[in-house]
Amino acid sequence: MAIVDVRILVEGASDVEVVSKALQGLALGSEYNITISAIIPTTNVEIAKSAAAGADLLIIATDADRVGRDLAERLFSELGEMVGHVERMKLPLGHDLEHVDVELVRKELKNTLVRAGLKTLQLLPGYVELRKQLLDVKGQYDLLAQEYENLEKEHGELQEKYEELHAEYVRVRNENEGLRELLEKKSRPRRIDDAWKSLFPAEPVPDEGVIALAVKKLGLAGKVIVGQGYIFAEEKELVEELLKTVYLSLSIKEELPKPPKPPVEEPPKTLEPKRSEPEVVENAEVKPEDIEGLLKGL
Repeated sequence: MAIVDVRILVEGASDVEVVSKALQGLALGSEYNITISAIIPTTNVEIAKSAAAGADLLIIATDADRVGRDLAERLFSELGEMVGHVERMKLPLGHDLEHVDVELVRKELKNTLVRAGLKTLQLLPGYVELRKQLLDVKGQYDLLAQEYENLEKEHGELQEKYEELHAEYVRVRNENEGLRELLEKKSRPRRIDDAWKSLFPAEPVPDEGVIALAVKKLGLAGKVIVGQGYIFAEEKELVEELLKTVYLSLSIKEELPKPPKPPVEEPPKTLEPKRSEPEVVENAEVKPEDIEGLLKGL
């Protein structure tokens, strides 16, 4: 069984002598399984806190007068949470060891210890309930600790798996980026109208045959395919360069001066014999017999 640590707080050095004398007649270790580890002479709260901290039982032994009672109440309220239990003990008036009834102090000290023990017994049912709750909590803690250990192990496995998957993800991402860059350089079949308008939105689309002829003249057969209104090359830049070349050629052709037309040789005209036309005599006088002669000639 554990020894109960008891400390006694008194007002001054003379009280230390009185209490020490009273303790000489008590077999506390054998009767109560307790030990008086310290007798503290102070009225300073901070000193008392430092000296009493951690005690199982703190006895505040002050005079029975009003000053002693006030001091005991103040210390009681300040030190209650720092020790296991606090008990009040009244010392007889007077601090002269020769005039103090030591037996009366011894009896009061013994009664104080018994009183503290009885109060502790009153707390026993609550302690038992708390102990039961503590055991329940400990059982839950053990289960949670085991669950935590399992989760920590699972977390380690998942972390390792995550690192493997992350490395695979980085590899696939880099591979996809390379493929994306490669695909961006590749071209898809496009309508000639769309490809032309993307470069020259304000210019009329040339005939498909003109573009096909340009492919042939530029030696791009097999690299650029034209037909059915579509144009295709593995590299889209090649399609753009071809259309730009066609546009430039058409522009130059329109700006060149047209050559003069050669003169057309007309066939020589056939000369017709001139007919003798009657001579017209101005102011000629026509006689009636001349008209009659003309009519007969007809």
